[in-house]
Amino acid sequence: MPDPQPFEPDQAAAIAKVRRLMLIASVTTVVAIGAVFGAIGYKVFKAGDSPAGAAGTATPDAMVEVSDTLPAGAKVVSTAVGDAQIVVTIDLGGATEVRTYDPDTLKPLGRLRLAPQP
Repeated sequence: MPDPQPFEPDQAAAIAKVRRLMLIASVTTVVAIGAVFGAIGYKVFKAGDSPAGAAGTATPDAMVEVSDTLPAGAKVVSTAVGDAQIVVTIDLGGATEVRTYDPDTLKPLGRLRLAPQP
């Protein structure tokens, strides 16, 4: 079997360019796959931190207890529960306040004060 012919300079440059492009594509692919696995791992390990459970849905055994104080002289007028929030309406001596809470974690979502104009 005869020895292979050495490449000409323009052939060697083309082969070096193709190798460089393949190296860039390979490194980009490895970084992208690592980012996907990193995101999946983050979601898996952080899912157990919420009181609602690993999948974000409440389990029958999970109980969350939260206390919220009312201003002096305030009284609860009404409450409503939905899929996205719990709404509590409070009477504050002539002014009305609406407080919303997340039903899964019972964290406050917002507060709306409705006061009569002077």
